[in-house]
Amino acid sequence: MSIAAPQSVMSAPRLAWLDALRGIGALAVVVEHILPWYLPSLRFYWFNPGVYGILVFFLVSGYIIPASLERHGDVRAFWISRFFRLYPLYLAVIALVLALAWWVPVREAVPRDGSAVAAHATMLLDVVSVGGVADTMWTLSYEMVFYLVVTALFLTRGHQRSGTLAMAFAGGAVVVGLLAPGAVLGGSWTAYASCAVFVVGLTCVVGGKFRTAAAVVLGLMAVTLLVLSSRVPWLGVAVLAVMFAGTAIYRWERGDAGLWPVAVTAALVGITPVWAVMSGWWWVQTGVWLTTIALAGATFAGTMALRGRRLPKVAVWLGLISYSLYLVHHPVLKYVVEVTGDLRARELPYQLAVTAVALVAVVALSALAYRYVEKPMQALGRRVSRQSRLQSAGEARVVPEHPGDDRVLGHEEGQVPDRVRDNVGD
Repeated sequence: MSIAAPQSVMSAPRLAWLDALRGIGALAVVVEHILPWYLPSLRFYWFNPGVYGILVFFLVSGYIIPASLERHGDVRAFWISRFFRLYPLYLAVIALVLALAWWVPVREAVPRDGSAVAAHATMLLDVVSVGGVADTMWTLSYEMVFYLVVTALFLTRGHQRSGTLAMAFAGGAVVVGLLAPGAVLGGSWTAYASCAVFVVGLTCVVGGKFRTAAAVVLGLMAVTLLVLSSRVPWLGVAVLAVMFAGTAIYRWERGDAGLWPVAVTAALVGITPVWAVMSGWWWVQTGVWLTTIALAGATFAGTMALRGRRLPKVAVWLGLISYSLYLVHHPVLKYVVEVTGDLRARELPYQLAVTAVALVAVVALSALAYRYVEKPMQALGRRVSRQSRLQSAGEARVVPEHPGDDRVLGHEEGQVPDRVRDNVGD
């Protein structure tokens, strides 16, 4: 592939496919939570929509996050953008759930002590075996682990081996599934210790002092927690394999590597729960698990194949609000059920009517959250990031690997100008 090929592959008009994938993933997770509460007679068990949607999200993150970090070679700007991208809405949803706890109590999986605060502060909830105040927050743990690992790899020049890493984590998932019945390291101390290391380490990474050493410590901590203190260790390791498979696809698209490691990774992840000690859920039964993985992969590949074409505006728009949709929908669905009462024994027309009302409420509130929480805070993050780049202009930085992608990959952090944002204005 020629040096100019990446710009044609990742040109601005083709950004919409990533948002479309996010929209599909978010809707699938919403469906997974609506069916058992609102429409149990319509629930199906031949694949799991929630896991399908999450796998799509993880593939998208794996595809775009390392590219975003490589864009400028500036880990400080990367982490500033991640903070303003993730934490404002995350904290707002936490505040909402806690404020309404007098009406709908916080679920029992959340400890009633300081360990819950420490785990929520780092987002490393699931890898320290702490429940999130909103059920869907568990997946953010693996996003954060991925960020920490990728940062360490980037600063030590190991980030180009995406295919090898994907296969290594996939093979590790099989081994961990065979050996680990659950968390080896338990107790609230893991949440406190990881929070302390997280705060000190990221302060060094963002501040620049002992940056590489701090990033390596954070990456090693993340992988250690993933294997030894996760709720379901094999699943966490498999998730990292899926995310690095997304990165391997990005490398292949650029012409930097082959696609065969992705196939090996998919095969290993597919067989992981077959012998896993912890595999009692219906959605990890062989047929369901393999179908779910295959559909997620096919969705990613099919949407990627259509990236040069105009995609449905509603799918792209849902992708723009997908983070809000993902975090907001679960609490809202619980509040609606609290008002209507248990819907499972009600007649189907009534269930459908309440479902329609709940969906409208979820989408409307998610759009508002995007407009008034996400978007302003991302804009603030861009300003802070620009100031940071100016202040660090004299620092020794990693040379950008793909500067030509700047106008495109900046979309992940909201840095694409409004006039080219995802074709929404077309």
